[in-house]
Amino acid sequence: MQLTSFGADYRALVVGSSGALGQAFCQLLREDPGCAGVTELSRATQPGFDLLEPASIAAAVQSLAAQAPYQLVLIATGVLHDAEIQPEKSLAAIDAEAMQKVFQINSIGPAVLLQQLLPLLDRKGALAVLSARVGSIADNRLGGWYAYRASKAALNMLLKTAAIEHARRYPEARLLSLHPGTVVSPLSQPFRGSAAARPALQAAAELLAVVDNSKAADSGSFVAYDGASVPW
Repeated sequence: MQLTSFGADYRALVVGSSGALGQAFCQLLREDPGCAGVTELSRATQPGFDLLEPASIAAAVQSLAAQAPYQLVLIATGVLHDAEIQPEKSLAAIDAEAMQKVFQINSIGPAVLLQQLLPLLDRKGALAVLSARVGSIADNRLGGWYAYRASKAALNMLLKTAAIEHARRYPEARLLSLHPGTVVSPLSQPFRGSAAARPALQAAAELLAVVDNSKAADSGSFVAYDGASVPW
């Protein structure tokens, strides 16, 4: 695919580049003849960062400042489960330490990323974060998954608020919160619905098209992979 809204020889930064969607973003962007370069940032890169350690985020981003501005920034980070955390099926299953970790990775860490990355974004560039439809309060019909739902809802509010502030100085920039749908990845594999998951490359291409087709007036929006607006 070839993106058209970032101009010739645009530069991209993918944060969370070691994940399924992060890797797919990097592959597609490197195949785009209009992309002059893709910078990767993850726990595995040098420099690397850890969302549980805010100081590491600032240090990693500051090391990339010389390469700025970036016309496209994608934040493809997040956690649903790990060796210690599982989505809660009921209120009784809430664990304060596990919830704190989920919020640190899904909300607080990305907030620090926004703080550090927006000064590196081109004045007409686009920044997108990966959220999830289950973070929609209006669309919550099944309940459960307390920490994940709430942390993604918080991420949406952080992105929306940052978009309002950023637009005061850079009205042509685009900040978007994206719902990727169910994607073939370690995150989705253990759960119901994973059988209908889309390949990461397909999902990444759809999300890149959404960002590419967006306008400045869309900044602060919550958008699905098919371009449809997702209710807050």
